[in-house]
Amino acid sequence: MNRPPRFILDASPSADGVATVSGGEMRHMRDVMRLGAGSEVAVLGPDGAEYAARVIEFAAGKAALRILSEHPRKASRVLILAPAIIKGPRMDFMVEKAAELGAAEFWPVMCARGVVRAPGRERLERWRRLAAAATKQSLAPRQMEVREPLCFTDLVAAVPRDTLPVLCTPEGEPLAAIVRRSKPGAVMLAVGPEGDFDPAEMKLAREAGFVAARMGETRLRSETAALGALAIVAGALDELREGD
Repeated sequence: MNRPPRFILDASPSADGVATVSGGEMRHMRDVMRLGAGSEVAVLGPDGAEYAARVIEFAAGKAALRILSEHPRKASRVLILAPAIIKGPRMDFMVEKAAELGAAEFWPVMCARGVVRAPGRERLERWRRLAAAATKQSLAPRQMEVREPLCFTDLVAAVPRDTLPVLCTPEGEPLAAIVRRSKPGAVMLAVGPEGDFDPAEMKLAREAGFVAARMGETRLRSETAALGALAIVAGALDELREGD
């Protein structure tokens, strides 16, 4: 059975069951997919809700949609990936694959040993476009939110309540064992640059309650470590959920 094409809504549907898609999403719908009035689509709301919908019309740079039904929500993991900002294509790759692996949020971090500092508005918007495209392609339960870049000190101070903060380092307990023992409702994974976090960052994180975790014996590049950690935690959380 063919799935209808999937798009991302501007906002949650109105009380009368109408929603809109605009910008690049609308152009992809109209000009690339060549959909028109009456076409059926799947749409994803900002809160993670997914709907079956039908195109009403294209007007004023927007596609108006009639919501037909809401799909049952999948129980989704709350995974926050907070990696050091790295160079060009490698960071783009990390953003895309993090969305495919089901990260809920992506927090780019400026670290002391990082080569790249603030990425600039254009690059940040590119990451958001990559996250949106990966969400649609992978059928992830919600669109990964790409946050504004922040320094490491601000990251440590901003860990959400009821979230297990993990510092991915060459030393520490195996990551999967930490998750299975802690049984967290949400996890934040902080991953450093190629030279790792500096001693001051390590000290700050540990004092704030971050748990040091390792993923193996080999030395990993930043993007490999970030995506490997994300996959390990996602698998461990799924295992715990299935065991409940």
